[in-house]
Amino acid sequence: MNPSLTKLQQRALCSQLGHVKLQLLYKASIHGFTSAAFHQRCDNKSPTVSVGYNASGYVFGGYTSKPFNQSEEFMQDDQAFLFTFSEANLLKYPVTTSAYAVNMISDSGPYFGEDLVLVNESEAVAYSDPGNYYNFAAAEMHGNDLQLTECEVYQVKEKKDLEKPERQDLEKPWRTIVWESNKRKELMDSIKLYKPPVSSVSQARVLLIGPVGAGKSSFFNSINSVFRGHVTSQAIAGSSGTSLTTQFRTYSVKAGREGQPLPIILCDSMGLEESTGAGLDVDDISSILKGHIPDSYQFNPSAPLHPEAHAYRKSPGLKDKIHCVVYVIDTCKVSILPAKLEEKLVAVRRKVNLMGIPQLVLLTKVEVACPDVAEDLKNIYKSQYIKDMVQEVSARLGVPLSCVVPVKNYCEELELDLNCDILLLSAVLQMLRFVDNYFDDISDRFSNLETKEQEGF
Repeated sequence: MNPSLTKLQQRALCSQLGHVKLQLLYKASIHGFTSAAFHQRCDNKSPTVSVGYNASGYVFGGYTSKPFNQSEEFMQDDQAFLFTFSEANLLKYPVTTSAYAVNMISDSGPYFGEDLVLVNESEAVAYSDPGNYYNFAAAEMHGNDLQLTECEVYQVKEKKDLEKPERQDLEKPWRTIVWESNKRKELMDSIKLYKPPVSSVSQARVLLIGPVGAGKSSFFNSINSVFRGHVTSQAIAGSSGTSLTTQFRTYSVKAGREGQPLPIILCDSMGLEESTGAGLDVDDISSILKGHIPDSYQFNPSAPLHPEAHAYRKSPGLKDKIHCVVYVIDTCKVSILPAKLEEKLVAVRRKVNLMGIPQLVLLTKVEVACPDVAEDLKNIYKSQYIKDMVQEVSARLGVPLSCVVPVKNYCEELELDLNCDILLLSAVLQMLRFVDNYFDDISDRFSNLETKEQEGF
């Protein structure tokens, strides 16, 4: 995660706090403007500096030496203060009644007395009421602009603590993986040479499903990049509060610019959203799975595709159906998946289960979620945190641990990376193995049906 505080602003804050550095714990644009995200990453950690940013250019917030919690009680802290920046200069507003310095509220972000709240009631807004337990001029602190464009919380650490950071690496990797260039070639060759075991199907169809911003389109772009030999961006990807993918798209990857199409098609869908009537409709997912929805179909979140509609494919073949479903989940948001969104994912899983389609989970943004992985991608299967997230998403979605695969997409890089390629290719190979399971199951069902017919059932 990249801090929004400039080096000068960090230096000005640290000058008030001693021989310290700031370590970023929570960034609302990544983890979510919600109390759950804030508490999940910041509770029981201290001291902290909380910072709000608005579109008017103000940078303001508060410091407390006490750890955040959800006790719904005031905490005494005679060291607490609020602040704002005038260019690089720090303006400081000390607490006037230390017994009410910080209010530990469960449904909001950082809550200083009754005077300043960041991420108020899980919204991208601040609440400001000066003069209770801190004295400041609202116009001076934030220009009376209470809409937040960003909110960050930093833990204040002594420099000696940062020189020897506490690591959570496991001594032995919890999955075995070979990080060598010949392994990348082996994986690429295996994918190129794959053939679906059914003659009527030349390319396996894999559907990517997940919340808005989880990285579905970025995953396709990343796989395409590996086989093109350079970073590409064919599918629309980025960060937005609503889905950037509004059509059903089927992407065929080529082995090089002039190469043959690979035996896999990645199907990108509109992102799932928490609210009703927004994002991908669960009924549209059923139509996609059964092969009724054609490429480039424009989704209508308020009304699923009707069987009588012109675009509806009435008699899809096996080659049009989905052979494997992949749920794409942001690792940073596993623990804070909204209940309604989790319910949608579980409802989709039930539909997919009934149709006998194998399912896999991709955990993206591992490098954002875990500093050890950001430092070296080869730490991914040594990271206790990533292992915990794999176990949590397995439990929440009801999938086996072996069906959860962490990956890193190409997002900011300009050149390919061997370790990133190996993770991505390993995920694709796992998808193709699951596709084989799908066709094996179909073959078994046909064999059983033929046997029953021959035996007169």
